[in-house]
Amino acid sequence: MSYADFITLLFAFFVVMYALSTVNEGKYRILSESMVSAFRNVPINAASDRPIVVMPPIPAAQKASAAVKTPDASKQKQRDKMRNVAKDILAVMAPLIEQGKVRVLETSRGVTIEINDSILFSPGQALLQPALVKAMRAIAEVLAPTDFPITIEGHTDNVPINTAQFPSNWELSAVRATTVLRLFADAGVAGDRLTAIGYADTRPVEPNVLADGRARNRRVTILIDSMVPEKGQEVGLATQAPSAP
Repeated sequence: MSYADFITLLFAFFVVMYALSTVNEGKYRILSESMVSAFRNVPINAASDRPIVVMPPIPAAQKASAAVKTPDASKQKQRDKMRNVAKDILAVMAPLIEQGKVRVLETSRGVTIEINDSILFSPGQALLQPALVKAMRAIAEVLAPTDFPITIEGHTDNVPINTAQFPSNWELSAVRATTVLRLFADAGVAGDRLTAIGYADTRPVEPNVLADGRARNRRVTILIDSMVPEKGQEVGLATQAPSAP
């Protein structure tokens, strides 16, 4: 009998040591109370007022899927809204698209409307042609109810300009972009969604060698951005890595 008790206690000792080597608070408490009950005939949880509840661990794959599900759904909703905007723009600009004066492109950033400036402005000028004002207002009416950021870019060819109003192509491209921006704002597009940029001749889409290439480069581009702008985080001196001694 003494030998059996000794072996039993020795076995219990090694069980406890093994349990302590992989600590799990819930399992450890269950094991402890089970041993107390076995050797002293005390019912489990008799010394505790609250029951022990062990929650099963959530699989890592399930956590990852739950975290990814919401952003994916949000992105898909943004894509659907952007496609609807593209369809509406195609409808209102169909005649000019058929003439090759307007192109609508869908990119990873959103929808880009590329308009040849020969139908928008007279050479060396930044006043909209009266015939195109109605078409531009139609685009603005499509964009006004949306919440996408809109960037309007002015582009020129490499032929220099030097007038009292436009000393260079930088001023010409910037004022042309601003002219379209003001029309959009007057048509109801929120001003905090609008940005105008003048690129002059720095971003050609064709070589400026032939007349056709230069005409292709003279354009106004309207970028409807599907990307939600992120809130920036200030970088201070305290966040910089310490310099090597």
